[in-house]
Amino acid sequence: MTDPTPVFDDLRDESEELDRLVGELSEDAWALATPAAGWTVAHQIAHLTWTDRSALLAATDLAAFGAEVEKALAAPDRFVDEGAEEGAGLPPERLLAEWRAGRDALHKVLCSAPRGVRFPWYGPPMSAASMATARLMETWAHGQDIADALHVMRPPTDRLRHVARIGVRARNFAFGVQGLDAPEEEFRVELTAPSGDGALWTYGPEDATQRVTGPALDFCLLVTRRAHRADLAIRAQGPDADRWLDIAQAFAGPPGTGRAPKGATG
Repeated sequence: MTDPTPVFDDLRDESEELDRLVGELSEDAWALATPAAGWTVAHQIAHLTWTDRSALLAATDLAAFGAEVEKALAAPDRFVDEGAEEGAGLPPERLLAEWRAGRDALHKVLCSAPRGVRFPWYGPPMSAASMATARLMETWAHGQDIADALHVMRPPTDRLRHVARIGVRARNFAFGVQGLDAPEEEFRVELTAPSGDGALWTYGPEDATQRVTGPALDFCLLVTRRAHRADLAIRAQGPDADRWLDIAQAFAGPPGTGRAPKGATG
């Protein structure tokens, strides 16, 4: 069985990197608009805080988590925004403290979870490692929204391998959420690692006719819908792979509108 420790450590490191970005922001900076419509920097951190809290409940208090699921079912189009809005109204120092405490508590719970245990979630149940991977993907993606709002360039790290893996594994989900049948053939995906040593992250059979290639960073921006395909160096070979790049997403729920191409107007 694969040791899940690396993803737990990578989630912690990803969170700490984002913390360094927002920890000393002025109150005005917390109110800056991010590329997510209606969401400020504070909304982004509030959403991470809310989701960490939900994950902690899923791992420690089934009854309380069940109540959260009921709230989500009662307002499927609003519960995520409402959770972010509630937290965004807090003073920045309190929001930061709650985010830090929540993610630290979740880290301890996930690290101590017995092998093979699966926790309930808003979708299928997840193992501790899968939950940590999903939290890392969200932390990185919402951190990208914050970096864009602050006009900061974040150097990519090999922690992106977790985001890339989710994006590849979610291929069939991406087709399904668009009301499309997933292709029967497996795709070959070859991504250049951010480390700059020429390493490739590869997925799928080597002889697949449908292929996707490019930088891992660009693929992760694509599957988290943080950049438009036209602005990324991701290439497809084959019509099914080409269609996938238009609809790929690594996260559950509706795809949303995504980002407009750079230079688009209106």
